[in-house]
Amino acid sequence: MPVAIAGFGSLLSESSARRTFPNLFDFKLCRIAGYRRVFAHCAAVFFERGIARAETGEISSLSVEPCDGAADLVCTLFSIPDDELPAFYEREMEFRISEVTPLTLDTREPMLGVKALVCEKSSDARFMEVVCKNDPAKFHEIYGKWGVKQVWDRVDVLPCRVYLRHCVLAARKHGPVCSDNFLDETYLCDRKTTVRQHLASDPTIMEEGPPEAAKHIYAG
Repeated sequence: MPVAIAGFGSLLSESSARRTFPNLFDFKLCRIAGYRRVFAHCAAVFFERGIARAETGEISSLSVEPCDGAADLVCTLFSIPDDELPAFYEREMEFRISEVTPLTLDTREPMLGVKALVCEKSSDARFMEVVCKNDPAKFHEIYGKWGVKQVWDRVDVLPCRVYLRHCVLAARKHGPVCSDNFLDETYLCDRKTTVRQHLASDPTIMEEGPPEAAKHIYAG
């Protein structure tokens, strides 16, 4: 059976999604309600790919968290064959994977019979138990070797510059509805500063391209 996935960060980019899910299909926009999109946790892959800036705190990635009264998030929705599902859990190992009922983009009607997987905020305790099996050596292998002691609920991090640029470019490709939603309904870890405000304070983020080795991954 095909499995539906809702993408709100790098998975806004179809090319990014296809690197993990080469047989995805029915790629389109949707809305999800009741969640806030936040840059509030560390992604080990940013260190592995050489795009984390630990000295400035620009190391965070996106998750969604339940939030009453939050505006809808414009996301991508696509399906994958069930044999590609293990690749999803490997790619998104730090998250709590939840199910949501996506809404249609234009009318906000629930998509009947559709449940999509989404990468929800998790916790260090859950990551240690579920991913690391309570083994400190496993945590060190994934995060500790980069000097990271806390993954979730960070209040001292900024978006990874290359990743943020990638997400903004991907959102732009879907048009103003998606682009404006990403800029205005995505928050830094303080849950107050929007991406639009953050980019206005540092326009160089959008002017800098990814390093050569990561260009094919973070091209928007």
